[in-house]
Amino acid sequence: METAMPLSRVKVVEVGLNLAGPFAGEILAGLGADVIKVERPQGGDDARGWGPPFVQGASMSFHSMNRNKRSVTIDFQDPAAMAQLHRLVAEGDIFIQNLRPGVADELGLGPSALLALNPRLIYCSIAAFGHQGPLRLKPGYEILFQAFAGLMSMTGEENGPPLRMGTAVVDCGTGMWTAIAALAALRQRDHTGRGCVIETSLFETALFWLCNTFAQYSVSGKVPERHPTGSPRQVAFGAFETKNGPLIIAVANDRLFAKLARVLNRAEWADDPRFRTNADRLAHKDFLLGDIRSILSQATKEEWMERLEAAGVPCAPILTLPEVLAQPQTEALGIIHPVPETEGKMLSLPLSFDGARSTLLQRAPRLGEHNKEILANDGNPRQEDMAPLTSSEREK
Repeated sequence: METAMPLSRVKVVEVGLNLAGPFAGEILAGLGADVIKVERPQGGDDARGWGPPFVQGASMSFHSMNRNKRSVTIDFQDPAAMAQLHRLVAEGDIFIQNLRPGVADELGLGPSALLALNPRLIYCSIAAFGHQGPLRLKPGYEILFQAFAGLMSMTGEENGPPLRMGTAVVDCGTGMWTAIAALAALRQRDHTGRGCVIETSLFETALFWLCNTFAQYSVSGKVPERHPTGSPRQVAFGAFETKNGPLIIAVANDRLFAKLARVLNRAEWADDPRFRTNADRLAHKDFLLGDIRSILSQATKEEWMERLEAAGVPCAPILTLPEVLAQPQTEALGIIHPVPETEGKMLSLPLSFDGARSTLLQRAPRLGEHNKEILANDGNPRQEDMAPLTSSEREK
C-alpha cells in the first residue's frame, strides 16, 4: 500500500522566483503539499530561461526546483486576476514569496493584507539582506552573499584567491530554513488556530553557515583564513596526495589518530607527547603533516584505502559526478528517479517515511499549465491555457 505523504492535505501558494522561494516550495511539494506556483504571464519565473539544457521549453534548473507543483499565471496589475490570487490565498495554508524587497507590499501581497484575508495563513517572506536594517531594500543573489557574509574569504587554497562554493548553498539553505519554519508554524497553528509571519533572508542563512567559525572567532579573536581541503582545527583531517592522486582522510579524534599511526607504521605516534591530543597535533602540525604526506606518497590511493578501511579510519576518494552516480551505494539508496514526460533524471528528497522515499511524481509545470484547473473555479479566468508544446520546444 502506498504511504500517504505527511503534507498531503496542505495547500501552498508560492510567488517564488529563481531558487530560494521555489526551493522552499519544492521541499513542501516533495512532502506531499499541493503547491500552486504563481508566475507572470510573460516569461514566468526567470529560472525557466537558465539554460541550456532545456526540457519542454524550460531549463533543467527550473525543473529541479519546481517539480510536483502546479502553475498559474497572474497579471499583478489586473484587479480581477489579483482577486483570483486572493481567493487562492484565502483557501491556502502557506504563502511563500521572495519578490524584490518592497514589491509584495506594493502589490497588496504583504503579510498584513494576506493575514487579514486569512488569519490561519502561514506567511513566509524571504528577503535578500533581511527585513530590517539599512540594506533591507537591497536585492541580491547567491554569489553576492557568499562574498558579503565572508564565506568566500574562507574558501580556496591558503595562498590562492577567494572562491565561490560549487553549489548554491545560500539559496538552497534559505529555502530549507523557510520550509522548516513553515512546518513548525503548522504545528503551532494546531494549538493556536492562527497563522504567523515567518521572515528570513539569504544574508541570515549565509551568516548562520558560519556558526561554528563565528563561535571560534568570538573567543579567540583570530580572523579565519583560507585553508586547504579539510579542517584548520583537526589533524590529520583533509586531502593528502598519494602516488596516483588525492585521498581524503578524516581523523576526528585521538582514537582514530592511533589507528592511522598504526596503518602508517608509526604506532609510536599515539604515545608521543607531541601528538597525543588534537591540541598537541595542531601545535606540531607542520612536522606531523609533512611526515604523513611523505609516507602516503609511497603508495596509490587504492592501496591506502584498503589499509585505512580495514583499520576503521574514515577515508574517501575525490569523485567526479559520473563516478558518484556509478557508486553501488548511490544506486542502493534509490534516490535518483526519471522525470515523467522527459528524458531527464532528478534526485528526490533525502528523506524516507516508514521506509518509503518521496519520489518524483510530476514534472515541473509549463507556464500557466493549470490556469483552467485552478483559476476557472470562480467562473472568471483571466488567462488562457498554455497551448500544447511545439515540436521545437520538445527538442530543446
